[in-house]
Amino acid sequence: MPFWRALRIGSRALADRSGSVALTFGLSAVVLLGLTGGGIDYARLASRRSQLQNAADAGVLAAGNYLKLAVATSAAAKSIVVDTIQAQAAPRTESPYALQVDVADDRTSVAVTVDETVKLAFGGFVGVPTVKVAVRSKARVVGKMRLCLLTLDPLADGAFELEKSAEVTAQDCSLYSNSLSPRGMVGKDNAYARAQTICTAGGFDGARANFAPPPQTSCPPIQDPLKDRAPPPIGACTAIPASANSKRDTSGNLVDQSVTLDPGTYCGGLHITKSASVALRAGTYVMKDGPLIVDKDAAMTGIDVAFYFTGNKGGLLFDKKTTVSLSAPTTGAMAGLLMMEERTVSNPVDPAVLLAALANQTLGPPPPPPTPPPLAATKPMRTYRIISDNARTMLGTLYLPAGRVVIDASKPVADQSAYTVIVAQQVNLYEGPNLYLNANYDATSVPVPKGVGPLSGKLLLSQ
Repeated sequence: MPFWRALRIGSRALADRSGSVALTFGLSAVVLLGLTGGGIDYARLASRRSQLQNAADAGVLAAGNYLKLAVATSAAAKSIVVDTIQAQAAPRTESPYALQVDVADDRTSVAVTVDETVKLAFGGFVGVPTVKVAVRSKARVVGKMRLCLLTLDPLADGAFELEKSAEVTAQDCSLYSNSLSPRGMVGKDNAYARAQTICTAGGFDGARANFAPPPQTSCPPIQDPLKDRAPPPIGACTAIPASANSKRDTSGNLVDQSVTLDPGTYCGGLHITKSASVALRAGTYVMKDGPLIVDKDAAMTGIDVAFYFTGNKGGLLFDKKTTVSLSAPTTGAMAGLLMMEERTVSNPVDPAVLLAALANQTLGPPPPPPTPPPLAATKPMRTYRIISDNARTMLGTLYLPAGRVVIDASKPVADQSAYTVIVAQQVNLYEGPNLYLNANYDATSVPVPKGVGPLSGKLLLSQ
């Protein structure tokens, strides 16, 4: 068989995966004829085709994982495919390839075709100067995956950060950082984040062992999925009952006795302390111009409750020896929202600093130290800090777009919740907590706000 004919047969077989018999025949012909030049060209074609196919597969898989999110867009999915392929198989100046990316209208699949005309080193001598290589790949999304953790800070290092022995367990949903920083996600020491998908708009800093799976980088930032949720009304100041503290002082909001509290607007916040065991009646508790603090050996429980925080002194602190068990409302304006805050803040005050000032006025155990500062921040943030080793039920969504969630407990947090979702400016974990973001929806009547919450999804790859 003439060399040019054998080469053409081999090349056509290489461009078409289904032609395995022809591929073998073409390759055998080249080898049998001993045409060294044809063998070199053939090997180069095989290597390039394999590189393009692997890049195409990686591109549609990355885009498919993104499409699992309820807030995904077709344009962003296409960009992910193109960026991934160009990163893994850079186009050649002498033979640039053409990409065709298609995303289904219902965003349940993404497909790509890569066509490249490859110049042959020896083919020109026999009238075959180039060969077209074409690869295809398609990923189909079965089910949808929604967010269970989203950090909104657009540029800061460590918008999602884990240190020491901290862990996040979110096996059935997605962890997502909008930060475009090369260190938008940070995992240090023995910290570990486990999720169905981990995605960052920028990069991540830390060993791959800190994340399972390793974070996808350069993911498109997504809009705040809860930005249209209206805040609850803020009414006149609510007074605590006279039985709430040992001094029978109703002018402040210090609670050191076991009592049942009603929903309302607590001007100056609420401080539950000593050994008080406080039950919250169903409804919305507005912390106006002051934090919610539970410290010492106090306990706070509430079902069908929500918290709304306003002002520079808003925020939250659950101290180490406290017990906290909370479930979000099932109906009404705050349905599904356990916590929400005013979307702007100008000069926030760390609740630990406020507690330290109070402790200086009384005798007793020292308060917790000030909250560790973030690695970086693009704007002021309220602090929502959980040190409690018994905050195992936090059922619902924590929506804190101007807030920083800080968890430095040493025991599991929210592990007994049917589900927990966090959307915040930043999320930082220290010490050794394991934050659980469960997805047991059938176990609760608390609804998941539209746009967030985990729901299993799978990818099927075809070529």
